[in-house]
Amino acid sequence: MKYDNDPKDLDSRDENFEESLAETVHDTLHSERDREKADGSLPKQVFVVPLSRRPFFPGMAAPVFIEPGPFYEVLKMVAKSEHKCMGLFLTKQEDANLYKASFSDLYSVGILARILRIIPMEQGGAQVVLNMEKRISIQKPIKGKYLRATVKYHEDASAKASKELKAYSISIITTIKELLKLNPLFKEELQIFLGHSDFTEPGKLSDFACALTTATREELQDVLETFKLQDRIDKALMLLKKELDLSKLQNSINQKIEGTISKTQREFFLREQLKTIKKELGLEKDDKTCDIEKFEGRLKKRTVPEDVMAVIKEEMDKLGVLEVQSAEYAVCRNYLDWLTIVPWGIFSKESHELKAAEKILNEDHYGLEDIKERILEFIGVGKLSGGVRGSIICLVGPPGVGKTSIGKSIARALNRQFYRFSVGGMRDEAEIKGHRRTYIGSMPGKLIQALKFTQTMNPVIMLDEVDKMGNSYHGDPASALLEVLDPEQNKDFLDHYLDARCDLSNVLFIVTANILDTIPEPLKDRMDILRLSGYIQEEKIEIAKKYLIPRNRKNMGLKASDVTFSKASLSQIINGYARESGVRNLENYIKKILRKVAVKLVRDEEKKGKGKTKAEKELKGAPITEDNLESYLGKPIFTSDRYYERTPVGVCMGLAWTSMGGATLYIEALRVQAEKTEMKLTGLAGDVMKESSQIAWSYVQSVAEKYAPGIPFFEKTQVHIHIPEGATPKDGPSAGITLTTSILSLLKNVPVLENLGMTGELTLTGKVLPIGGLKEKLIAARRSGATVLIFPKDNRRDYDELPKYIKKGIQVHFVEYYDEVYRVAFPKK
Repeated sequence: MKYDNDPKDLDSRDENFEESLAETVHDTLHSERDREKADGSLPKQVFVVPLSRRPFFPGMAAPVFIEPGPFYEVLKMVAKSEHKCMGLFLTKQEDANLYKASFSDLYSVGILARILRIIPMEQGGAQVVLNMEKRISIQKPIKGKYLRATVKYHEDASAKASKELKAYSISIITTIKELLKLNPLFKEELQIFLGHSDFTEPGKLSDFACALTTATREELQDVLETFKLQDRIDKALMLLKKELDLSKLQNSINQKIEGTISKTQREFFLREQLKTIKKELGLEKDDKTCDIEKFEGRLKKRTVPEDVMAVIKEEMDKLGVLEVQSAEYAVCRNYLDWLTIVPWGIFSKESHELKAAEKILNEDHYGLEDIKERILEFIGVGKLSGGVRGSIICLVGPPGVGKTSIGKSIARALNRQFYRFSVGGMRDEAEIKGHRRTYIGSMPGKLIQALKFTQTMNPVIMLDEVDKMGNSYHGDPASALLEVLDPEQNKDFLDHYLDARCDLSNVLFIVTANILDTIPEPLKDRMDILRLSGYIQEEKIEIAKKYLIPRNRKNMGLKASDVTFSKASLSQIINGYARESGVRNLENYIKKILRKVAVKLVRDEEKKGKGKTKAEKELKGAPITEDNLESYLGKPIFTSDRYYERTPVGVCMGLAWTSMGGATLYIEALRVQAEKTEMKLTGLAGDVMKESSQIAWSYVQSVAEKYAPGIPFFEKTQVHIHIPEGATPKDGPSAGITLTTSILSLLKNVPVLENLGMTGELTLTGKVLPIGGLKEKLIAARRSGATVLIFPKDNRRDYDELPKYIKKGIQVHFVEYYDEVYRVAFPKK
């Protein structure tokens, strides 16, 4: 059942129905004789129809739409009765299901409604015009299929025309008049009310006033249930005042909005008139002329290739005939903006002075002698050949070793502009080669954006995190980079947005990565790979002294006399808190110490004013030492890389390489009684390491009699091999000799040599194959305190290239077959 008794919705009613409603109300309300006759025959029992939105009040005439269903059947029965009346009662819950409502779901006080006219609808159901007669309350429900009850009528007591009631009535009338000025939608209701009511009747006046408001259903029901006239007219006036305040606020908001819009429109017209006047007087040019002059001014400073110039002229002609307001004008203008902003023919003057370049590299970086030497070679060749071009440098190493800063140093040494962007996580090749102009919001790729930013055709462009590129249905950005990084192809690089050839052969590309495994082979083949292996403790100490501490101390406003670091304290920070290959964590801990020092200084100054306090004087010049380091950084995170002070039987230290640098990797072996001889491997090992363990197991089984004569090979024994830190994935073949030595130690029941570390791939015939990451593994061995190392013989060349201070204090054995490993690991046997 739907009904419409909201005054704000009157303008949305059907016009024909409005006419019938007006006629019906006019005929009914002016037939007083019929009304009096009808009043004498008011029923004691009525059908009950629930309402959900708002209650009705006596004296109202309202349309109600009744859908086909149980209420339509009730309507038919009421229409056939003599009195043609039914009761309308509001539900207690607004979202109640009207068809399932019971008497407990309804308020006890409602309204008696008399049917004035029924208008059947084509789609079923009917529209009914109801006249609200009197207040009624449910006395006793009557059992049956439909809601029906015995009701009690509530008449308004005859009230004397007291001064107070007159004052209330006048106040209500005054408020209604003010409300009509603000909201003319109520005018029709007021006219109907005046046609059949008298303002001298306070009860009818209060009911009508409530019907005009947009008060809540609960507030209106409260007025309907108020039988005492004085209380009712008081509540009605309160609701009417609230409605008036709300209408005033709404009217004020509308006036502000209209004023703002009018002001904006006026300013717009004035600006347009001003533009026209200036244009006529020659004082100002229109937008199109300004754009064309801007593009032509750019072209004067550039040496544009002929094919690109032909495209620009064509687009300029097109721009001249387009309307500024058209969408195509904006597309054409943006295209010309990019075509003319590319620095065609503009080059930075390169510097190829080796002495100056070497000075810059040494200023910015400590150590990395092999990298610096390679960069100087690169610059030297560029000087002889007339320019650095054709090479793509790929810097590979763990995080924090200075790959990005080396790229900046190279740009500074060459006197070139530097632009960096990360391709890590990039999944759309349009990021590299641009979007086609047919798409909304399209723009060139990162390479053209880099040229716009640097305003030279020979910048240094760094592509960070190239090993972390992805691919998706949008395309493969790694494949798109093949054209960019190939010197034979990038001289005719075609960006999808520019759709014009651009020469990138003068750009020096520097690529950074943590690992090479995830870089596609065709892309890797185009790069000159330089490895940054990380730093040992001595190098980190020097880096901290020369770069990290002075730079961060300056950034935090501290002086050299405010805080000093002892060498022992830096060693403790490196060993106990920042063991990674790079120096990023080391810098973070230094920052943490400096921040705490800064807080102490500020607090002391606040306590004693601007003068130097005793605490400040004591702090100045006092170094950060091993003794007070924990007060700044807390307890050390790392205690030792070594799990064992003395290596037990069945345990051997291996050396591993990770993307974060080198690490020690212990192999543990334990025997357990079982029904058959077998080997079990745990520790989240990868497929390659599982195969290495099978090779080691088979090899030991084949040479058991040689290395352990008279000892049976694990009869009815399960050998459990475990690689600690089981949550960390591990893979690779270089643990072959370590696995073999661990199994032999268990078989012989003899521990391996103390402070021994080893790495190398083992074949089934006992040959030891070379491994990668030798420098990282050597640094990890030094950190863990290993003094004797075993490396494959084929890695001697890599070892000889390492600086002497990295190899100092370590005895290295280069082996070709496992026999040599056995003699080092078990010297007494």
